[in-house]
Amino acid sequence: PTPMIFSSARKRESLDFIILSVLADEPLYGYAIIKAVGAKSDGEIRLTPGVLYPALHGLEQEGLVSANWETVRSARSGDTTGGRKRKWYRLTAKGKRRWQKQANEHRSLMSMIQAFLPRADEEKASS
Repeated sequence: PTPMIFSSARKRESLDFIILSVLADEPLYGYAIIKAVGAKSDGEIRLTPGVLYPALHGLEQEGLVSANWETVRSARSGDTTGGRKRKWYRLTAKGKRRWQKQANEHRSLMSMIQAFLPRADEEKASS
């Protein structure tokens, strides 16, 4: 199957749900969110920075995600005075409630749609 690439045309709600879902597991920085989404979807969903960071900004503005900057020091360089900054994102209590509500809505929808899907043995018989 061809991997799904999220573009700005994709529904914002689905993207938000996916981001909230990986942040429900643990706080992550941007690149780690991209990797977690890819891993959780078995490579089917590929987020790009140009899609992820505006979505994170929106989630932060809505109070669903909080963020803080931390300095990352390289163990190899031996530099103890500085380093590069990395922005970590975590769910807020409001974000966790939204994620749980959306998860329940998705489960209900999937359950309803399941009633319309053919069983595996029906698919084989019609092929």
